[in-house]
Amino acid sequence: MSAKAQFLKKLQDQQPRRRDFDSKSEADIADLRLRMGELQENMAAWLTDTGISIASHDVALSDLLVGGKTFTVPALSLRYDDREIKFTPVFLYGQGVTGCVEVCLCMQGRATPQFRLFMRCSESVDWTCNPVGVPGAHRSAFSEDAFFEMIAGLLP
Repeated sequence: MSAKAQFLKKLQDQQPRRRDFDSKSEADIADLRLRMGELQENMAAWLTDTGISIASHDVALSDLLVGGKTFTVPALSLRYDDREIKFTPVFLYGQGVTGCVEVCLCMQGRATPQFRLFMRCSESVDWTCNPVGVPGAHRSAFSEDAFFEMIAGLLP
């Protein structure tokens, strides 16, 4: 075996092994957890030096399409002064998507849904989003610009 082949084999042996899942829903739950963590990392980078704090906490999610099982996934919240934007997973499967996160503006004891993020849909394997309560609104790619549009309500 060549030195290069030995090196690459040793490198591969040190990589974390991908876990095999018993079902598609288990893999999708794991993917939602992973993607929420990546979303938090992106938000933290985008919010550097803004004074807006970001926090993560687990929420229980129950989905009838996975046998009514309950599982925990991370939810995110951004806080600035007395306002908060919450990114809360609301379902795993539905409306032709996998992984739906509701984005709510919270102030004065009221939570007002603003947007929905979708982890995967038929149009894209990347995050997409659309505003809540806008009939016929099309999903668009979730980006840094879309993120700042979503959190505009943090500022009075």
